[in-house]
Amino acid sequence: MRADPGPCIRIGNIAAALYAAPTMKRIGFLSFGHYQDVPGSLVHTAQDSLLQTVELAVAAEEIGVDGAYVRVHHFAPQFASPYPLLAAMAARTSTIELGTGVIDMRYENPLYMAEEAAITDLISNRRLQLGLSRGSPETALRGYESFGYGPAEGETDADQARRHTAIFRAAIDGAGVAQANPQMTRGMGGALAIEPQSPGLGERIWWGSGTRATAKWTAEQGMNLMSSTLLTEDTGVPFDELQAEQIQIFRDEWKEQGHDFEPRVSVSRSIIPLVSDADRAYFGLRGQVEGKDQVGHLDGGLARFGRSFIGEPDVIAAELAQDAAVQAADTVLVTVPNQLGVEYNAALLESIVKHVAPAAGWR
Repeated sequence: MRADPGPCIRIGNIAAALYAAPTMKRIGFLSFGHYQDVPGSLVHTAQDSLLQTVELAVAAEEIGVDGAYVRVHHFAPQFASPYPLLAAMAARTSTIELGTGVIDMRYENPLYMAEEAAITDLISNRRLQLGLSRGSPETALRGYESFGYGPAEGETDADQARRHTAIFRAAIDGAGVAQANPQMTRGMGGALAIEPQSPGLGERIWWGSGTRATAKWTAEQGMNLMSSTLLTEDTGVPFDELQAEQIQIFRDEWKEQGHDFEPRVSVSRSIIPLVSDADRAYFGLRGQVEGKDQVGHLDGGLARFGRSFIGEPDVIAAELAQDAAVQAADTVLVTVPNQLGVEYNAALLESIVKHVAPAAGWR
């Protein structure tokens, strides 16, 4: 799907020129995997959530959606360890990208994760797109410590997440991480790499960025950029403009670093076209409340939350065509209300692909 090139837009005091040439516009869904045994939910248990997500990935591929992504949380009735789920999705599909948005690296054993990631990538025939981050506010206090991990002396938890990420990335790129036992390797010494390896996976690692500074760091590190509906800073400009500024900083730094592959950028959006009675019953009134950005306090500072796009397909398409960050990105991840079940969410994705995307100029 292609997007019409955007004009030069001014963000604060920075002129950010969007690509002069059309760029591919991939559409993926992003599920948080909520499950709860309450009236109205079709996802009562963890098993419901997992099995339905596999079915939704199958349906999304048939519809023509480009990606199936899952969010990872711990100590909450949502998705946790993602690799068994991603492998199951891989076994039932053949073309759709499979990814995370995002894995909290504070909780991860980076070498075991490197093995799991490579295995899942090979099962999927190299369709894995892994979004990582330093995590977000959660239900557990320093929950990663219960998993046996914590910041080293002088580190913050963000430093710890980045350290784990560096070890993980080195491992999937084939770095030696353990000394060989000469008794078991016919006298050969040296360092052993994690097995298996999945060549090319290193170029499909993303970092979830909530600030302009982190976007710059992501480009320095050579990772793709993943930006959600929450930014952990606020400068007073609209959400999409602040996010577009973040993207431009990322692209400028990437060019400065001279990395040897073309980066990708994704943004997340809540998009609900009102095309059926069910759509209007579930979301009609919410469109009046959630149609504007929100600013609030998070982690001791101001944060800006992006608006929801709820309404008639042509109206949503026109609004998305003017969204500076959507125009600057090559991938849009649509957050889905997974507790409404597979049938509803498949219909939602089909409405976006058939009605919103073409009208927004994504071809």
